[in-house]
Amino acid sequence: MKISEAQLTSFKALYKQHFGEELSREDALEKALKLVRMMQLVYKPMTKEQYQQVIKRQQQIFNL
Repeated sequence: MKISEAQLTSFKALYKQHFGEELSREDALEKALKLVRMMQLVYKPMTKEQYQQVIKRQQQIFNL
């Protein structure tokens, strides 16, 4: 995964805004790459069938 300079600059700004801490370029790159990798591992898009099952379960639970 490659992170552009613009993306890295944006990540650094968001990090500072949220955590109040200025990151070096190296630290920002490391944290950004770890975040992207975590999202690759965790995020799994669902199929339309799975989405319909979720909606059906919600309707059953909440009597919609």
